[in-house]
Amino acid sequence: MTMGVVEIVALGAVLTNVAAYAMRTMIPLRVAAISTNILFIAYSIMGGVMPTLILHAILLPLNTYRLMQMQRLVRDVDAACSADLQFDWIKDFTTRRSFTAGTVLFERGAPASEMYILLSGRCRLRDLQHEFVAGDVIGELGLVTNANVRTQTVECVEPTDALVITYDELRRLCLQNPQFSFYFLKLATARLLNTISVLEADNRSLKVVQPAPALVAAPSVTPGRRAYAT
Repeated sequence: MTMGVVEIVALGAVLTNVAAYAMRTMIPLRVAAISTNILFIAYSIMGGVMPTLILHAILLPLNTYRLMQMQRLVRDVDAACSADLQFDWIKDFTTRRSFTAGTVLFERGAPASEMYILLSGRCRLRDLQHEFVAGDVIGELGLVTNANVRTQTVECVEPTDALVITYDELRRLCLQNPQFSFYFLKLATARLLNTISVLEADNRSLKVVQPAPALVAAPSVTPGRRAYAT
């Protein structure tokens, strides 16, 4: 039996829908889902099937928005890797949280489950006396350490607002697009190497300063203000 145009469109919609379910990563899945929505909308118009038309008319802009969001995420992560070592690309996937002065965000050796992007206020590394301000990222290394434990103790010096993302959400992003795993590892490694370079520079500065015979206090060394891994 010869298939008509309506049947061909319907078959194409079914095949693209099956292909969408077979996709392992998010961007190809969204592209396949958008194709499915368009074909089902065309089939519904030609066949006069209103429920299917309404369903896919709702899903089409949703899938389009999610595709644009993921594409923007790829661009932002790529830019972050070549620029300021920050994690601004995940802001769309965070929740806002407020902390009072004296709150310990996390302690060394404690289980790690989330990371923070500071919006306001100040926090400090208890052991190294390094301070974090608005724009700084805290807690990214807990995702890549053995057993996911904290490497430092961080506490709030003053009332602080931060964007928080859980490691489960980060893992989901990495599974949806494996490219994010590479980006995240590259960012975390770059920040760790930068931290090492800052500590080495501070150590060299301290070695240059020789204690005077008299009771003269040695000049203090100001920690670096660049990206600091925690």
